[in-house]
Amino acid sequence: MVDIKVGYANGIPTIGNVNYESVCLGNTNFVEAVQISFEPSQLSLKEILDIFFRMHDPTTVNSQGPDRGTQYRSVILTHNDQDNEIAWTLKKENNKGWYPNHEVVTVIEPIKIWHDAENYHQQYLEKNPGGYECPSHFIRTKPKV
Repeated sequence: MVDIKVGYANGIPTIGNVNYESVCLGNTNFVEAVQISFEPSQLSLKEILDIFFRMHDPTTVNSQGPDRGTQYRSVILTHNDQDNEIAWTLKKENNKGWYPNHEVVTVIEPIKIWHDAENYHQQYLEKNPGGYECPSHFIRTKPKV
């Protein structure tokens, strides 16, 4: 991995001053997201998305664990047609393999808008070692029943 940032993506384009407080109100349609820059010869998009599908619950609409709202939807934001094709293939494979009795509701769409989150959100768990834990975030080792 080359770089990672947290931020807010693909909300209502006319909203200015996008920040944590405005996104949490739930009326901006921005999603809390992670932007990963990586070297494909060392780490593939497939490897990243395999972890993505196993480390959160992609079967819940607009929620992750106790957190509710459109800002918590499961989404993959793509940069090109090849990324889009890989994402759709892995969504189908993971639905069949890891979530066979559930529907993976992850939205796959092109990235349109990105705002970096505030500095206090960047590297959040390094700054707050006892920080937030979500009961639905862990690396699955067996399919969800």
